[in-house]
Amino acid sequence: MAYDPSSLKDLVEFMAKALVDDPGQVEVNEVVGEQTTVVELSVSKEDLGKVIGKQGRTAKSMRTILNAASTKLQKRSVLEIVE
Repeated sequence: MAYDPSSLKDLVEFMAKALVDDPGQVEVNEVVGEQTTVVELSVSKEDLGKVIGKQGRTAKSMRTILNAASTKLQKRSVLEIVE
């Protein structure tokens, strides 16, 4: 799978769809503020555990990747996993 880094929203969606069993339920919203962009990720209840991971490791890894990508774009971003 190739990834085109056109936006942070697309990056989160790409990562989430690769992790879950039901990629059709993945929803990503991007709320752009003055200084920080909030990326909200919503998945089905059955896939929530896969996205969060044991002790939050998967979510932490996704946040690290998002942080690296947003730093490259000279932006600040936060990933929120919405239930």
